[in-house]
Amino acid sequence: MKPIQTVGVIGLGALGVLYADQFTRALGKDRVLVLADHDRTERYRREGIWYNGNLCDFQYADAAQVTEPVDLLLFAVKFGGLDAAVETCRHLVGPDTLVLSVLNGIASEEVLGRAYGAEKVIWCVAQKMSAKKEGNRAFCDPTGELAVGLPAGADRAPLERLTAFFDAIGFAYSLPADIRTHMWSKLLCNTGCNQAALVFQCGYGGLQVPGRARGTMTGAMAEVVAVAAAEGVALSQADIDSWVAIIDSFPPDGEPSMRQDGKARRPSEVELFAGTIRRLGARHGVPTPVNDWLYEQIKAMEAAY
Repeated sequence: MKPIQTVGVIGLGALGVLYADQFTRALGKDRVLVLADHDRTERYRREGIWYNGNLCDFQYADAAQVTEPVDLLLFAVKFGGLDAAVETCRHLVGPDTLVLSVLNGIASEEVLGRAYGAEKVIWCVAQKMSAKKEGNRAFCDPTGELAVGLPAGADRAPLERLTAFFDAIGFAYSLPADIRTHMWSKLLCNTGCNQAALVFQCGYGGLQVPGRARGTMTGAMAEVVAVAAAEGVALSQADIDSWVAIIDSFPPDGEPSMRQDGKARRPSEVELFAGTIRRLGARHGVPTPVNDWLYEQIKAMEAAY
């Protein structure tokens, strides 16, 4: 396979801006497309996108007008927009295109694999960053890394092609020994941290001190451990402790994405978190009372928008 030379990014939330900025700085504006539909592209050009206080010099591209496939296509949309983004970018996936998702949860790789072929999709977890976006301004510190891998038995050549590209541009990544378990571990983090921050209307600071918010966060995480075991995924208290330590290291005034959604009165990703754990818990007969409560609270909050 040829080296990766061109990148497309679809979705300009905080992570989309972060990675569009990193790729543009490494490769140059001409080799990185920030993809959207015509109207959104025009708005980006008119209003601009700012990252950590600096105006971004991105190449905004109406996806429908792009004729050549890209070598790497990164999805950074919300899960509710994934199906539309898949269709928007279908003609940009060629024989040599690799596909990467920085979406939360454990479902996007399956969606992308069905659409484009599982052999093109590198499994991925975006981790260890504190990112937020307010209007057209994104902020990220620390910037974290991407954990990447492939399921057991898959051809490793596509992953090696991606990591060679990351090495060449100095992009931060890690290679977990078991990417499926690692993805479940990040789901554990999101299910506790994101949902507790939304329901208790706090940033990381409210989760870093003893109290109901922190207790709810760790209780939801413990239910993910139990459901994961029923799914054949070995998580433990050590995973909870590791993610809590990371959360405790974040700036107290930082906010997870669901808290940002709540402040903006946007639909959240509760179906990816409590929704997933409740459904799998019911399938396996594993009680999930904390996630049941969080789900009900979030649904009530959203109904009041």
